Amino acid sequence: MNAATISPQGCTNFKLRQLTRRVTRHFDAALAKSGLKTTQYSLLSHVLRMGPLRPVDLARAMGVMPSTLTRNLQPMVAAGWIALDEGVDARSRSIRLTEAGREKRAEAQRCWRRAQTTLNAVLGEARVLALHALIDESMALLADDAHPGDDDA
Repeated sequence: MNAATISPQGCTNFKLRQLTRRVTRHFDAALAKSGLKTTQYSLLSHVLRMGPLRPVDLARAMGVMPSTLTRNLQPMVAAGWIALDEGVDARSRSIRLTEAGREKRAEAQRCWRRAQTTLNAVLGEARVLALHALIDESMALLADDAHPGDDDA
């Protein structure tokens, strides 16, 4: 049988979920040493890179619903890692990283770096690079504004 006659077998969604669960467990275990979950590390990293910013802009950048972001922010505000300040008007807010948040993120980044290095070693750097490229290409093809087959006619 040649490659042209082989069809994908199984459910792509299931296979991707299996992979993401394993990768998430790997990173969660490493980040647990810093007291953070991967979602919290990602949130701190986004705010460090983009902040201060409005919650709606952070939710959009992270690809999460605003209600999910609000729920994820609450314990981080309580821990003193994130501050919610007044925005440009009385109705808006601005999210920024506190000094404690910068320190927590730096601590977690060391854990994340070890986890990424270990994953690169287990999978092989060439495979990780290929996986990243395939994911990026697939994400672009599946962008919210690109739905092949959806016609307005």
